[in-house]
Amino acid sequence: MIPVLEIGGTHVTAALVDPRDGRVTSRTREPLDADGDAEDILGIVRHCADGLSVPPGARWGVAVPGPFDYARGIALFKGVGKFEALYGMDVRAALLDGLRQCPGDVVFLNDAHAFLTGEWSAGTVRGHRRAVGITLGTGVGSAFLADGRICDHGPGVPPEGRMDLTEIDDRPLEDTVSRRAILARYGDPAADVHDIAERARAGEERARRALDDAFTRLGAVLGPRLLAFGATALVVGGSMARSWDLVAPALSTGLVTGGWTPDDPRADARRTRAMKPAGPAGDAALVGAARAAVA
Repeated sequence: MIPVLEIGGTHVTAALVDPRDGRVTSRTREPLDADGDAEDILGIVRHCADGLSVPPGARWGVAVPGPFDYARGIALFKGVGKFEALYGMDVRAALLDGLRQCPGDVVFLNDAHAFLTGEWSAGTVRGHRRAVGITLGTGVGSAFLADGRICDHGPGVPPEGRMDLTEIDDRPLEDTVSRRAILARYGDPAADVHDIAERARAGEERARRALDDAFTRLGAVLGPRLLAFGATALVVGGSMARSWDLVAPALSTGLVTGGWTPDDPRADARRTRAMKPAGPAGDAALVGAARAAVA
C-alpha cells in the first residue's frame, strides 16, 4: 500500500492506496484554510499524514495544485488566491523532516493530473484513449491525457495543459469560472457556492443564472479544445461537481456551442463522446498520486 496526500484549497486527505486496483483504505481528512499562515497549513498537512500507519522509509505520493515546482517540491503560489503564505517554501523538505513516519522520498504531481490519471486507470473514463479532466473548486484545474500519459502540448492543449492560463473575453478564465467569480456574480457576501446551488434548486432565478453563466461559458471555451484534441471523454471533479444536476446541463450547452456534443448518457457503451462526473468515492486523485509514487 502506498501512502498518499491530496492537498486542496479547502481540505487535505491522507490515505493508503493499492496502485494495482485503486483500493483506498485508512482515509483521514481535515479542513484546511488556504489563506492561513505557512506553519498552520503545513501543521494540518503533517497532522493529517501522521494519522496513517506507515513504515519508515516509504515513498509518498502528494497531489497538490499549481503553480508548484513538482520536481523540487517548491511552492510557487502567487496571485492565485490560495496558499500564498507557502510561496518559495520547500514543501518536500518540510514533509521529509516533519512527518512522524520519516518518509524515504516524496513525489509531487499536479492535482488535476492525479485526478485524471486516477479516473482513467480505475474510474469513470477507463478505456478511453484520449480524455480530458476538469476540476472545479477554488479555481479550475485541468489535464489532457492520451494513451495513459498526461499531455502538456499538442492540438487543443492549452499552455502547460492549464485551462486557467486561457482567457474568456480577454480576461483570465478564472475571472468567469471559479469560486470567487461565481460569488462575485451572485452578489451576496454571506453566501458560498453550495448556498447558491441550494437556492438554484429551490427555484431562485438569480442563483441559477450565476451558475449557468459560469458553466456555459466554460463549456464554450473548452469545446473547441476537446474537438482539436480528439477527446472521447470529459470527466469533471472538484467540489462543484457534487452539484452535477446543476453543472451538467449548462456545461453541456456550452460544449455544444463550442463544437463538442456529448452523446446521450443513456446510449450504449459504443458512444463516442462521454461527459461524466467524477466517481462517487472521490478517490481518483489519491489513486493518481499512488501511481506517481510507484512510477
